[in-house]
Amino acid sequence: MSVFVDSNIPMYVAGRDHPFKAPCIEFMRAVARRKIDAVTDVEVLQEILYRYHAVRQPDIGFAVFETVVATIPLLHPVLLDDLLASKAVLARHLGVQPGDAIHATVMQRTGIRTVVSYDRHSTKSTR
Repeated sequence: MSVFVDSNIPMYVAGRDHPFKAPCIEFMRAVARRKIDAVTDVEVLQEILYRYHAVRQPDIGFAVFETVVATIPLLHPVLLDDLLASKAVLARHLGVQPGDAIHATVMQRTGIRTVVSYDRHSTKSTR
């Protein structure tokens, strides 16, 4: 069973001390050793670049980006159909963030049912 890795997991790994840092490091190490079948999508990479650009730490963002690419063996593309479906999700669920809607539609398309995230508003069922 594949699990979808949200952007906050590798960002906690790279961040300062936080209660989520150690479990995220342990999780990403398990992914790197292929003990966990992890996937993500390219929108996660955009979120990482956006966040670190916004806080004026692009070099950290580049390093986190490269770590995700090197560690997670499958990064799904975001297709136009995913964006169209995410638009429908956003129209039905006003509390869902656009990035989470995109992740949810990619997950639906690829048959992934589990997301690993510490976000409270992370991808939820969109049916």
